[in-house]
Amino acid sequence: MNIATTLPADITPDGTDYDTVRSVIEMLTEEYREQPSLDAIAKRLKQSPTQLQKVFTRWAGLSPKAFLQAVTLDHAKRLLRQEDMPLLETSIEIGLSGPSRLHDLFVTHEAMSPGEWKARGAGLTIRYGYHPSPFGTALVMITDRGLAGLAFADGGGEHESFEDMAHRWPNAAYVEDSAATARYAARIFDPERWCAGEPLRIFLIGSDFQIRVWQALLKIPLGRATTYSTIAGEIGQPTASRAVGAAVGRNPISFVVPCHRALGKSGDLTGYHWGLTRKRAILGWEAGKA
Repeated sequence: MNIATTLPADITPDGTDYDTVRSVIEMLTEEYREQPSLDAIAKRLKQSPTQLQKVFTRWAGLSPKAFLQAVTLDHAKRLLRQEDMPLLETSIEIGLSGPSRLHDLFVTHEAMSPGEWKARGAGLTIRYGYHPSPFGTALVMITDRGLAGLAFADGGGEHESFEDMAHRWPNAAYVEDSAATARYAARIFDPERWCAGEPLRIFLIGSDFQIRVWQALLKIPLGRATTYSTIAGEIGQPTASRAVGAAVGRNPISFVVPCHRALGKSGDLTGYHWGLTRKRAILGWEAGKA
């Protein structure tokens, strides 16, 4: 797979807020063990603590201090301790009405057939584009049947991100079309557009086992977490925790299919295909929206 990709010179939103928030997230998620203070962060960014707090809180819905608490191991452990019921029962308990409304984006999903999976993307046209997101540049990939891929890239890593995704479906035809993917990007990262009346269509491309794991991930509510072993039990294969972990790691629709909400038994973040810093950032961001 060697398809040329292009990226506009700068897709960062106007103004400096995006860069400021990204810098704060990097500090908090990389240095959370040192618990850096607001004053220390502001000094390093050469900004006033008051202005920095306002900018960050507007983005995350949390103060930098609260966000820092949300990305620590203790927070992950608290999420797991709260989960004392099966995922489906838990979701209904907190007010969601059933499988079609379990995810915070009110996702409706369709899975490819076994024959389509074996064809490794043959016959599929996948349109893709790069867009700014709260967690770096997002690579959005769509088919006529819905969102098929969502990946992230740090500055300069866009081509590697595309190659990583395209290798999953090597026989598909790829067309760069940011205009087509823009409406998906706008909905995915804007909580005000997460509504039941207009569900986000996603198209799951994977093996039968992978799809069952990804469907289980869709049941984890916003602001909650689960373990690989719990997911294994949810899909009826309680001894398959390691295989579940592998399937979680191969999830092609990051953030929307919330693989970041899967943790180790101890609350350890364990890993994330797009980096642990980004996983902590997403969990902290969601804590402000839950």
